[in-house]
Amino acid sequence: MLKHIVMWQFKDEAEGRTKAENCAYAKALLEALPAKIPFIRKLEVGLNAYTSTMSADMVLVTEFDSKNDLDLYAVHPDHVKVSEYIGTVRVSRMVCDYEV
Repeated sequence: MLKHIVMWQFKDEAEGRTKAENCAYAKALLEALPAKIPFIRKLEVGLNAYTSTMSADMVLVTEFDSKNDLDLYAVHPDHVKVSEYIGTVRVSRMVCDYEV
């Protein structure tokens, strides 16, 4: 099994929304993906509760059976749409993938 973790920092304002609004919207988009992409085994999205200078605004934790499934997820049209949106409202992105 493979865990795919992504953390983002969001712009204070973007696409006519505040940071909080964009985080909530992105969270809803991400949480809708398992119904559209069957090889997502588990998906969890968390919004940062305690802000510090080192914190991300949002984290995504997903699980896949294999690297191949992660690769298919990366190019799946529904994931690409969400990724493109988040790309317009984020400041930074960090990823960690590891075998479980």
